[in-house]
Amino acid sequence: MTEPETIEYKGEKVFTVCSCKGKIVATPDGKKHLEYECPDKATRDELAAILEEESILRVKPKVIVEEPVTEPE
Repeated sequence: MTEPETIEYKGEKVFTVCSCKGKIVATPDGKKHLEYECPDKATRDELAAILEEESILRVKPKVIVEEPVTEPE
């Protein structure tokens, strides 16, 4: 599986998930949400089913910091 590609286009971050084009949209009150444009209803339903399941969000730090090893006394 390849990494999903995120690009910046006209000041917005855009990405593709299950052939649906996604972007982050800010509302006038400053809140943000995701919007997707899918090529057909079946693809939209597939993406909706995935989003209804549990999402796992991971942080992948660019630098791995090792914990200092303490010697037992």
